[in-house]
Amino acid sequence: MKKNTGLWIDHKDAILVSITGGEAVVQHVASGAESHHKPSGGWKSGGTSVAQNVSNEHVDEERRKHQYHAYYQEVIGLLGDSDRIAVFGPGEAKIELAKEIAKVGELHKKEVAVETCDRLTENQFIAKVKTFFSAPK
Repeated sequence: MKKNTGLWIDHKDAILVSITGGEAVVQHVASGAESHHKPSGGWKSGGTSVAQNVSNEHVDEERRKHQYHAYYQEVIGLLGDSDRIAVFGPGEAKIELAKEIAKVGELHKKEVAVETCDRLTENQFIAKVKTFFSAPK
C-alpha cells in the first residue's frame, strides 16, 4: 500500500502527516536549534566589541547550521518508506530540507513537492495533506 507523507516545517519544529490507506498518522519533531539572538556588548582585551560580536555571530551561525542539519536528518529518517512527499512551510526551512532530501540515496528518486504554506492547526494540516494527495496529478 502506498504511503504519502506531507510535512510542515520551519526552523523550530516539523509536523509530519503520513497517509496510508486513508489513515493519517501524525508525528511532531522539535528542532532544538538555538534561535537568533542579539549578543550583549562588552569589552574584552584582545579586540573591540564590534570585532568580537562579528566573530561570535559567525560561530553562532555555524552552530545553528549544524543543528539544522541534524534536525533535517532526523526528519528525513521519518520519511524513509514514503512513496510521495510534500513539503510545506513558510520560510527557507522547506527549501533547505528539499535540498537535503535530494542528497539521500533512495529518497532523491521519489516525488517531492515543495509549497509555501503558513502555519495551520494539526487538523487543518491533515486535511490539506489529504487534499493534496487526492488531487489529480
